[in-house]
Amino acid sequence: MTLLLASVTGPAEAEIAVAHGADIIDLKDPAQGALGALDPTAVRTTLQTIAGRRPVSAVTGDLPMQPLIIYRAVEAMAAAGVDYVKIGLFPDAQREDCIRALQPLARLTKIVGVMFADSGADTALVPLMAECGFAGVMLDTANKGQGRLLDHADVAGLGVFVRACRDHGLLSGLAGSLEAPDVPRLLLLAPDYLGFRGALCAAHDRKAGLDPAAVSLIRALIPRDARSAKIEPAERGKADLRLLAAHGYSADAAKESGDTDRVFVHDLVLPVRIGAYVHEHAAPQNVRFSVEAEIARASQPAHDMRDVLSYDIMTDGIRLIATDGHTALVETLAERIAAFVLGFPRVQQVTVKVEKLDIGPGRVGVEIRRQRPPEVAKIYQLYPAARTRSAD
Repeated sequence: MTLLLASVTGPAEAEIAVAHGADIIDLKDPAQGALGALDPTAVRTTLQTIAGRRPVSAVTGDLPMQPLIIYRAVEAMAAAGVDYVKIGLFPDAQREDCIRALQPLARLTKIVGVMFADSGADTALVPLMAECGFAGVMLDTANKGQGRLLDHADVAGLGVFVRACRDHGLLSGLAGSLEAPDVPRLLLLAPDYLGFRGALCAAHDRKAGLDPAAVSLIRALIPRDARSAKIEPAERGKADLRLLAAHGYSADAAKESGDTDRVFVHDLVLPVRIGAYVHEHAAPQNVRFSVEAEIARASQPAHDMRDVLSYDIMTDGIRLIATDGHTALVETLAERIAAFVLGFPRVQQVTVKVEKLDIGPGRVGVEIRRQRPPEVAKIYQLYPAARTRSAD
């Protein structure tokens, strides 16, 4: 499951974030850059306001990669009393030295290394951060006006990052001008948290104040996580009926009309490692995917992402499956995609067409059609291991 991290500028915004369901309160000054730091006095004041109701993280600023500067900044922010200290790790010859320099502090406070998808992020640094005692790693964007996280990294690459963090016992976080439509796509990867600023603000202006309605929308898109210990018991039991309906659960099965809509992805071409012949193991081949899902029609018109089963989820699922190692048969690939799409209970039937384009003058492949057994109503995770990993 995944937590909601809300970046705030002080006590007033922290109260809004807490009231509208944020799991982690992150302190920063958006006017000072991607990781603009608040004054330690403002940090302490906000901590007093939150009064232990949520875990609190704070950034140390957009600092040069000089070990002594980094060490002192982390030490000062930890002394303010936050639960997590986030440090930006920009591309630099001394970046690894900065990570190693923090090892003594990592024994005393939880440090999260922040890399930037648009500025030298390197998943190969994850093992070093684990070795040095970091608590987690986050992928963000440095240039907030130059696109979202998914403009700089595809879902498959983000999946590699999340798995690397998980394999090394580190929390994983994803952020970077994320918007509401990004949420269901990134939840497929089961990161430990998703971080937001602009999407929580009026008119998506990250320098404006938090908009309670915007915070509530993002909160509604992220299922509650059992690790959010400060959530009131009554609140844990609440269900967003619109979100449940979008994924196929009906509050009143007797009102189901039987009508269906069709969500489709046509002619998606990807390089895929596929084939039973030895020579087909040497390099990827171009493969075309077309998927059509018949879904139970919603009982109300669609207004926002809570009301739809996004075609982006289908596209991302195809990419994740297609890049998950070598597959001998197109039939196997088609079956895996069909099972993924049918994992959403609203889907009644799926047609999957997989074509190899590099075989010869024509194209070859397979088309399958699969239906949901009427008694099945369970969402299957793309990464089952994510359900059983221990909460930190």
